[in-house]
Amino acid sequence: MRIFRFAGLMLILLSLSVACLAAEMTKDGFPLVTSEQLKGLLDSKEQIVLIDARTAQEYQESHIPTAISIPLPALEKNSSLLTAAKNARLLFYCNGIKCGKSGKSALIARSLGYTDISIYADGIPVWEEKAYPLYTGPDYDKTVKTSMIKPAVVEALLDNAPATLTVVDVRDTKEFTEGHVPGAINIPVEVFASRSGVLDKGKQIVVYCNSGGRSYNAYRKLQKLAYPNIAQMIFADWQSDGLPVTK
Repeated sequence: MRIFRFAGLMLILLSLSVACLAAEMTKDGFPLVTSEQLKGLLDSKEQIVLIDARTAQEYQESHIPTAISIPLPALEKNSSLLTAAKNARLLFYCNGIKCGKSGKSALIARSLGYTDISIYADGIPVWEEKAYPLYTGPDYDKTVKTSMIKPAVVEALLDNAPATLTVVDVRDTKEFTEGHVPGAINIPVEVFASRSGVLDKGKQIVVYCNSGGRSYNAYRKLQKLAYPNIAQMIFADWQSDGLPVTK
């Protein structure tokens, strides 16, 4: 009886292992590489061809060391840009888990006969967030002008069209629990990129903090993650307007 129970337990563990392995693949069957795995590959000087599928301008602003730039539109027009040997290990990345450029580039590589293809889905935003080595160009620290939104406008949207936006409190969890905008979700700025998968690109994303510093950083991360409709709000303005606060 114990043997049967042990066999059953082993089957369950095997099924879970297979499920975990399956979860580490894209829908098109490409293995996913984590940030830690990629850093380990680079530290060990593993023979990989790391390909940045973003635009040339984004590549010049910042990219992972050793990466080469082959923007997706350029590869779609000219597949000969992939010059590596067919048995080379290719690893594509772009602007995070909702950026499809790396996946589309990988499909082109597969059609050309490459068989060892992986994807670093977290991309530049998470790599940067983890403070891993990063090449930065002269425009990297250039100040961007954020799109500010008034608290009264946000309140009206939350009351009348809540499905059109997501309000994100980027302060730490303690600050959030002490008082936040009703309906807001909490993603601390320190882990904003890595947890950004919960945010719908079809909605307006409004980020806020107490005075603007952390929400500015979150706003920049949203830009790099290619969210099309983003705005910044100041929580101090929300409070000074006498608007409701949830604790």
